[in-house]
Amino acid sequence: MEKLCISRPIIVEGKYDKIKLDSLLSAHVIPTDGFALFKKKEKAALLRRLAEEKGVIVLTDADGGGKQIRAFLSEILPKEKVIHLYIPAVAGKEKRKTQPGKAGLLGVEGIDADTLRGIFAPFADGAPQKARGGITKQDLYADGLSGGTDARKKREALSLALGFPPDMTANALLDACNLLYTKEEYREALRRIAL
Repeated sequence: MEKLCISRPIIVEGKYDKIKLDSLLSAHVIPTDGFALFKKKEKAALLRRLAEEKGVIVLTDADGGGKQIRAFLSEILPKEKVIHLYIPAVAGKEKRKTQPGKAGLLGVEGIDADTLRGIFAPFADGAPQKARGGITKQDLYADGLSGGTDARKKREALSLALGFPPDMTANALLDACNLLYTKEEYREALRRIAL
């Protein structure tokens, strides 16, 4: 199958994530080397410069470590230049490992090729662009996804329906929905899970 061409550099956690994406995409894939990024000022400066010049895509694992790395990148990179993509929370372990990780979830390297292609397809060079976004914080509040009883449970249900990690904050869910879905697609997802 032909590789998807992605112009923006893609930031991932480790070398096995890079190997997986290199097999599917024609793109510059840059591993953070996991938590080592927190101490590597030169790597952080490089990522910041890439984001400022070209914009970047961030794809981390759906576990706690991935969330920490994503949060760190969100602090050091210009928000308007970053596209955050998410893998679904899938139970399992990577083939190269003897035991699953602490969270028991597959990382980027363990997610099947078709799912990863689907995640990146809207950002491939020449992909038709639909008018995404338009979802507001007020929408999340009105739909019971923020600031109310059971908001976290409702966000989890919507996140799972949309193929996101289940424990997303309201702000992360809002950003992801606006990046990937139209307001009508968001509303349709809400109807499907009958919140």
